[in-house]
Amino acid sequence: MATTGKYYFLSRPRRFGKSLFLDTLAELFAGNEPLFRGLYCHDKWDWGKKHPVIRISFAEGRLESREQLDERIRELLDNHQRSLGIHCEHRSIPGSFGELIERATQKYGQRAVVLVDEYDKPILDNLTDPDIARAMRDGLMNLYSVIKDQDAHIEFAFLTGVSKLRTASIFSGLNNLNDITVDAAYSAICGYTEADVDTVFAPELEGLDRQAIRDWYNGYNWLGDSVYNPFDLLLFFQERVFRPYWFETGTPTFLIDVLTQRGCFTPELASLRADDELLNSFDVEGMTTEALLWQTGYLTFRSQRRTGARIEYTLGYPNLEVESALNDALVKALVGAPSAAGRAISRLYDVLHAGDLSGLRTHIDSLYAAIPHDWYRNNPIAQYEGYWASVFYSHIAALGLDLIAEDVTSQGRIDLTVKLPERIYLFEFKVVELEPEGKALAQLKTKDYAAKYRAARVPIHLVGIEFSKESRRVVGFEAETGG
Repeated sequence: MATTGKYYFLSRPRRFGKSLFLDTLAELFAGNEPLFRGLYCHDKWDWGKKHPVIRISFAEGRLESREQLDERIRELLDNHQRSLGIHCEHRSIPGSFGELIERATQKYGQRAVVLVDEYDKPILDNLTDPDIARAMRDGLMNLYSVIKDQDAHIEFAFLTGVSKLRTASIFSGLNNLNDITVDAAYSAICGYTEADVDTVFAPELEGLDRQAIRDWYNGYNWLGDSVYNPFDLLLFFQERVFRPYWFETGTPTFLIDVLTQRGCFTPELASLRADDELLNSFDVEGMTTEALLWQTGYLTFRSQRRTGARIEYTLGYPNLEVESALNDALVKALVGAPSAAGRAISRLYDVLHAGDLSGLRTHIDSLYAAIPHDWYRNNPIAQYEGYWASVFYSHIAALGLDLIAEDVTSQGRIDLTVKLPERIYLFEFKVVELEPEGKALAQLKTKDYAAKYRAARVPIHLVGIEFSKESRRVVGFEAETGG
């Protein structure tokens, strides 16, 4: 990459090692040969060339105004003047940045290398206030536009961040930027592969369930090799306890608010369809749900196919950590009573494993009864049909069980399948204001959805659940057990 191209852009979710990757590039181009002895690139790099490296990072702190952003940029540029032993006369940001690049090239006899980390953080930190976010975008454009103008003095440039903002809106004029975000060759450029875990981390695996590690933390994919989140894996090897380490480091309040405000049907999150336009439509003026979930790392690529002139992608949860933790946060937001939703989780696990259908009915009644009346009154989300199924789906998904939403059979789609080692549940949901009562279980039986799972030779529980938007409760619950 460093020898075949010049301008690169990479988007990856938080805590995937982007900063460490830029550190590696910085030391390579600076010619710090001792750091790479014994490593793959040591005999493949020209250590005689030492390039001046200008590394700009917005990772630290939170900037809340254009004035703060401009001050931070000037601080970064002044720091580089001191470290490179250069004095720039221009005080405007574009002027100072351009002069820094030119003078660095002249002083060191090699073209400069520009590395930008967390290029988008000042924007993302202010997405809830579009006016400030736009001001941040304009301020960053003021900085990044210099890169194109200084082409003759730049050897290599690499920009990285969490989001894949429309490049035209922030990298003005940099039309030869090579976006390697979705490129099979670079899918594993950040993160640990299966081979890394089995070789580099082999000493850490003793006494651990290898498949469980895979289920919990592997699965992030950009159309090539899948990878583990490094932050998750390193903490897991230290603590040796399965926990949602990555999810816990940044509770996605903004994401949860967006999903609930938009009336997102949570069962669909396990298998969303999107095209290039949807995934790239991420900007201050608006962002699609698909783009937001994918770029922040809560969904990843599962497959792709070409449909005529367009490419269609299927997105899904990368692993058990994200599926269970995100749905736990979602159900707490959907019911408006986080503590009640949290207490209900363990009870649900017990009744499902016991095959206690009567207990399941009582549990579901309690779950919806715990939703505060004021929450219904103040939240229009409770009026859309998918709300009821979303609450129940996210409630079960928070357990981290084997779920299939919209489970395809030869006769149609099962709303939700829950597979346990000792039994299988098939759920159908109806809203009685839209269909007559008694239709939920009848559909499961009439279409013989259980046929798909009879070969498993375990009890199959058919459960029809009917909700009423008007009374805000479960008004129908019918269940049968077969095999």
